[in-house]
Amino acid sequence: MWTRAALQLLPCKEFWVDRAPHGQGSSGGRSDPKLGTIRAANGGGVTPSICREHPSVTPSARHLPLQGRSFKRFGPPRASIAALALLAGCDPGAALQRAPGPFPAPDRPVSRIVSSRWSNEEERDRLREAETVMDKAGIAPGMTVADIGAGEGYYTIRLAQRVGPRGRVLAEDIFPAVRDTLAERVARERLQSVSVRLGAPADPKLPDASFDRVFMVHMYHEIAQPYEFLWRMRPSLKPGGLVIVVDANRPTERHGTPPALLTCEFRAVGYELAFTDNMPSAGGYLAAFRPAGTRPEPGAIKPCRLG
Repeated sequence: MWTRAALQLLPCKEFWVDRAPHGQGSSGGRSDPKLGTIRAANGGGVTPSICREHPSVTPSARHLPLQGRSFKRFGPPRASIAALALLAGCDPGAALQRAPGPFPAPDRPVSRIVSSRWSNEEERDRLREAETVMDKAGIAPGMTVADIGAGEGYYTIRLAQRVGPRGRVLAEDIFPAVRDTLAERVARERLQSVSVRLGAPADPKLPDASFDRVFMVHMYHEIAQPYEFLWRMRPSLKPGGLVIVVDANRPTERHGTPPALLTCEFRAVGYELAFTDNMPSAGGYLAAFRPAGTRPEPGAIKPCRLG
């Protein structure tokens, strides 16, 4: 199971991407204390600060060639054998189980995480999936958006293009290998507005009052502790901010979430449904939620049950 001690052993939690014109020193970087730092590099181009936990988690060379250069692994000591076993186990669903706490467990099955990819990007773009979702979610230039369960970055890349240079995108995943791959893609595509970081299964660890939108696309049914996750995520929204969920209308054990169940679980933690819409291009529906009233104490949260 994931424990607090095991999570604390993870040697690195976040990436920063180095970007600066040739000859600009470290003072040329820009900093966002909430979402991370974009540090300047001596020499042009885009260079990622890459953390590697263990070869079994990230099966790539210790030197990452990029634009004709090579970057060595730096960082704190690697995680203990016990923590690595959790990260690299063959059963990703088992890795999401947690010790009991003050939050109720969901009274329904939780899907196992089977892939970081929902479908291929070419097909999704042919159906205008991301464009339609972003339009319905009201994504506009200058916004700050979190992409939770970002996977290979289908939405991350397109959100960055939509919010533009004045906006920010925080992409997050709970698996170091997936995060590594996405960080390399962000660097390769020179996305100056994107930060990539590692989250925890029951806590997205988002900074307070920071996001206009939080995207949760085809991943809600995989959250083992949804009440805790939503409770901890709630303070991250700015006034007027929304959580955007895209999921399939089918039972959670079949990698979907019935809309009535989704609405009930959000309401139990202090959200209200802002709007919902069918999303056939995304394989289901879209639902938007906003904070409402006060956030309940964990022990007062009542789990939902359909039927």
